[in-house]
Amino acid sequence: MKLIRKMGVIGAIAAVCVSSAVWAAPKFINILTGGTSGVYYPLGVALSQIYGNHIEGAKTSVQATKASVENLNLLQAGRGELAFSIGDSVAAAWKGDEEAGFKKPLDKLRLLAAIYPNYIQIVANKDAGIKSLADLKGKRVSVGAPKSGTELNARAIFAAAGLTYDDLGKVEFLPYAESVELIKNRQLDATLQSSGLGMAALRDLAATMPVNFVPIPADVIAKTGNAAFQAGVIPAGTYDGQDTDVPTIAIQNLLVTTSAVSDDVAYQMAKLLFENLENLGNAHAAAKAITLDKATNTPIPIHPGAERYYKEVGLLK
Repeated sequence: MKLIRKMGVIGAIAAVCVSSAVWAAPKFINILTGGTSGVYYPLGVALSQIYGNHIEGAKTSVQATKASVENLNLLQAGRGELAFSIGDSVAAAWKGDEEAGFKKPLDKLRLLAAIYPNYIQIVANKDAGIKSLADLKGKRVSVGAPKSGTELNARAIFAAAGLTYDDLGKVEFLPYAESVELIKNRQLDATLQSSGLGMAALRDLAATMPVNFVPIPADVIAKTGNAAFQAGVIPAGTYDGQDTDVPTIAIQNLLVTTSAVSDDVAYQMAKLLFENLENLGNAHAAAKAITLDKATNTPIPIHPGAERYYKEVGLLK
């Protein structure tokens, strides 16, 4: 009888130990961002610090990537818990648009929050004489990393403007920093980038040499037929030497998680995001455009944990 009782006590202790071990299991949060000279990366670093400090047991990391398309494929493969992505890439991923870089529908994707808008920013060495989309003909242009969200945007915009890559003198598929360095070295004439306003690489370029920001007119936006493309403006003074507003395309950015992330962690990630907007704005000015009222604008299902938070604050019923 004593042996039975002893075994019972041992079993109970073992059960408590196992339960404690499960309870204390670390919560890994790998945040997939973009190039280190873009906007996604500094915001990812800021979020990792917020989550690491406020989510019990969280072990956070930040991964620099080629941004939207790569991020979404990594999420689906279980190699991240949170990712930045442009909205039209998310819609393409959910559908499984192979041309956009998704071999099959990415059915594990879930929305954490819609955040700030990206702006299509076409910047050219002033000496190249590029003042309109038509002036890009015969010029050397970088359109972002191959099959990145930026490059997909470039294809759509050029097509709407009656241009193809064949019309350009040379096409480079490079991210922000590399594109800017080649323009500085007179090896490129222009680059098209999709990013938040005041992106570091473009600030650096505008501070280094005279540049033109090329407008994207409303009729070109309409011809894309893409509902994710909205009319936007790069306000005068955003960059050195840019003394007039530049009409362009704005596209909503999203923070995307997966169905594999627990409801509790997703709830905390959404809540902490909106309770720390000032910190995120300090990390990059683009985050100052994040507002709660637009958080649930999404082409994919909202994660149940995030949905719980949005119901708490009255955004969803």
